[in-house]
Amino acid sequence: MNNDRWFFVQLYRWFPSILPVVMIIRPETLVRWHRAGFRRYWRWKSRRRGGRPPIEAELRALIRRMSTENLLCGAPRIHGELLKLGFELAQSSVAKYMVKHRGPPSQGWRTCLRNHAPDIAAMDLFVVPTIGFRMLYGFVIVRLDRRDLVWINVTTNPTAEWIARQITEAFPWDMAPHYMIRDRDRIYGVVGTRRLRAMGIRDKPTAPASPWQNGFAERLIGSIRRECLDHVIVLGERHLRRILKSYADYYNDVRTHRSLNKDAPVSRPVQRTGVITSNPILGGLHRHYVRIEVFGTHRCVAQALVGAATLTATVVVLARVVSSLTVGAP
Repeated sequence: MNNDRWFFVQLYRWFPSILPVVMIIRPETLVRWHRAGFRRYWRWKSRRRGGRPPIEAELRALIRRMSTENLLCGAPRIHGELLKLGFELAQSSVAKYMVKHRGPPSQGWRTCLRNHAPDIAAMDLFVVPTIGFRMLYGFVIVRLDRRDLVWINVTTNPTAEWIARQITEAFPWDMAPHYMIRDRDRIYGVVGTRRLRAMGIRDKPTAPASPWQNGFAERLIGSIRRECLDHVIVLGERHLRRILKSYADYYNDVRTHRSLNKDAPVSRPVQRTGVITSNPILGGLHRHYVRIEVFGTHRCVAQALVGAATLTATVVVLARVVSSLTVGAP
């Protein structure tokens, strides 16, 4: 061991510049290692030893979802809803995982439109040519809430008095909407606006040359043309009225709408059992698919057959009794 020391001493005396080469570590490296060890030591000393268990990921996602969907609710309200759903957690945990909103809470356009749509209706006129090259006029009124076709009729000469009468027949006095959207066609006239005002309906004409502002009625007329009138040659006023009435029944009761989550304006129940059958509409231009419960029919038939068999057996027994009495008589 002394020989090794003597060798390195002599080597340093002969070549002083060799000291950085044979140095194993630098002072900066030693200091850096010490600081890293210090951080790890106190991280280990400060590790969690029990306490409140962490919240599941699904519950955290539910808290974020509820805070996003209920902008006007704070942590106490959401915490109360979670307690009613069977979740046991602290209100501070709810406040920790809620989505932080910038600025005051505000409702979205979808919520605003849904709150006002039940009180709004729209009306419009459209032209239909006949086989004799005459022009017929169709009149529609649609509610914005469920997209239901409230009224549809046909005339050869639309006037303000005729339109006012259609509005009166479309809405009972206690079920009229609060607002009516229409274009600026002069056919409505002063009589139509007075009739709306008398029924408690506020007239809302669109801006000039802006059919997109009455988009619900325009889209309904487009559906009527694409799904019905473009495939039919109208023979006359009575023929057109019958076709439009049939399409109105199909539109309200059968046809599914994307804006209604694939439901009809008059909500259709979901059928899960039975045999699927179809009923033609407008001569087969459209079809209504329904399920028919066959087990009930079979059950009725079986009960009828059992009753007939019982009746036959009873008749046979009575006949035997009568025959025995007859044979045994003197």
